[in-house]
Amino acid sequence: MGADSRAEHAGRGRSTRAVVLAACGGLLVTGCATMPDSGDVQAVKGAGTGDSQVRVYAVAPRENADPDEIVDGFLEAMTSDDPGFATARKYLTKKAAQGWRPEQSITVLTTAPDREQADRNADPDNQGRAFPLSGRKIATVDARHGYQPNSPAEYLQSIHVVQQPLANGKGKEWRIDSLPPGLILGEADFLRNYRSVNKYYFASGEDWVVADPVYIRQRQDPVTRMDPVTQTVKALLEGPTNWLKPAVDSQFPSGTELKAGVTTLTTDDQSTLRVPLNAKADRAGGEACRRMAAQLLFTLGDLTSVRVEQVELLGSGGQSLCRLGKGQAVEFAAVRDTDREEHPYFVDEHGKLMMLLVGGKEANAPVEVPGPFGKGTVPLRSVAVDRGETRAAGVGQTGRELIVSSITTEQDPLPPVLTSRAARPDDRLSAPSWDGRGDLWVADRDPAAPQLWMVPDGTGHPVKVRTPWLGDGARIESLRVSADGVRIALVVTRGERTTLQIGRIQRQTTDEEQIVSVLDLQPAAPRMESVKAVSWAGPSRLVVVGREAGGVQQIRYLQTDGSTSTTSVLPGLNGVTSVAAPHEETVPVVADSDDDGIVRLAPGTNWQPVAKKGFSPVYPG
Repeated sequence: MGADSRAEHAGRGRSTRAVVLAACGGLLVTGCATMPDSGDVQAVKGAGTGDSQVRVYAVAPRENADPDEIVDGFLEAMTSDDPGFATARKYLTKKAAQGWRPEQSITVLTTAPDREQADRNADPDNQGRAFPLSGRKIATVDARHGYQPNSPAEYLQSIHVVQQPLANGKGKEWRIDSLPPGLILGEADFLRNYRSVNKYYFASGEDWVVADPVYIRQRQDPVTRMDPVTQTVKALLEGPTNWLKPAVDSQFPSGTELKAGVTTLTTDDQSTLRVPLNAKADRAGGEACRRMAAQLLFTLGDLTSVRVEQVELLGSGGQSLCRLGKGQAVEFAAVRDTDREEHPYFVDEHGKLMMLLVGGKEANAPVEVPGPFGKGTVPLRSVAVDRGETRAAGVGQTGRELIVSSITTEQDPLPPVLTSRAARPDDRLSAPSWDGRGDLWVADRDPAAPQLWMVPDGTGHPVKVRTPWLGDGARIESLRVSADGVRIALVVTRGERTTLQIGRIQRQTTDEEQIVSVLDLQPAAPRMESVKAVSWAGPSRLVVVGREAGGVQQIRYLQTDGSTSTTSVLPGLNGVTSVAAPHEETVPVVADSDDDGIVRLAPGTNWQPVAKKGFSPVYPG
């Protein structure tokens, strides 16, 4: 059912009750032929997986429709943009239509749900018919628009239909009286109707924002009738997703909503967006209001459908509360010096730290950095460069010692800030990572005492990070901390599987100590059977090297919530052991390949060699 499998299901002899149109001025997708004025509605396959230009228009049940048509028609109608899902509700009994809440949740399957023939034994009283639905469930979307992935698992539900009297009392008609909650969509229909947007909230107690990805409708929301801009603002005002909530704060006063009746928000000729709020926001002013406006500016900056240069917040009486422009909002970014060129680094075959200049069409020869890491007096096994590109943290060749050194001035090697006691080099320290606060993170993989460490400012007394999940044979292979310091990407081996997990970082300072925890690990690549490497690639995106079950190694972009799209796979590259992505998309991705050495991938090109030998490529972070 839906755009992803409509033709396939019609081929099984099942009635198709929806019309699929593309953006061809009201013409049909296949060849953009004109709409026929007679004959039956025919199945039309969508223009492509998740193509947002494909439109599905729901068709009401025909007179005397049999139970199979009722179920098929309803499943099709769920994939449409029908206002209020009014047509979909026509397939339901009055009671079921009143109780159905399509906005409360979305169940995402790999393909559209497969409707089996009615199971007569499921209704022993013979009052109706039960139709089993099956598929492979890959995610759910909750009422706060949060995407929650899972490894593909069997989905089994059912839809029950009964006969009810016609309105005129002359006969009966089949209608659905029991159904699963929310919407049930195949992945292609989900991506056609919904898009990922980052909401932004402030890291708890800090002055920089954190991305919180959610999904909103591509077009007008059938339930709220809001356009995408208004949906996005509404989602921001509703607060952070349940997973991120313990680590962030919203500056909007509790209960702040859009002014009643607002369904459309548009910019003026100065690209200013005026956002009318309810009375809860009336007292907001000064710095608090500026921070509210900053949250809106960062959030709306992710929408390609609108250009917002300035936000003005309006109170319940239409009065101006405050204004903020994009240039002013930069002070609240997790990465603030976005105009400064990011440089990738790697360790050469002699263990020296080298910097790459990759801004042009051709990469220049690697440059040796100042200090002991560049001179080779401290040969390296892995490295991380801080976000200001003034210091680096290196793990020595034996994997035992973590050392921090300047990479802008000459200095003698400093004593290690952390040492592992593990017997084997591979069981010692992982590659380190810097967060945006300037704190340094590393995992000790000692089987006798596995531990995640945080070193304040890279030179302070190491803090044992509380990791209640790090037990029962779990091992951290590698890690990368986000620039905002609120999330950490972890490659974790447990048993035979190596998976990518996203953990939430929570901090608490008492009179005696700083308490740091990584909690509530969530799968970020549930469909990958094995993950080799990961890098942050912006506020809520990752570049992941891994392999799906039965597949070959691939490099692809993933959202931190585990969602993806069919266009996220990077060009193939053999034997990739590590990858590094920049914060800005205009700078090349860099990787380490067993076959090709250090290579780079500039936007719109293929992989290009940079250095024949080397390893541990990193961007600052």
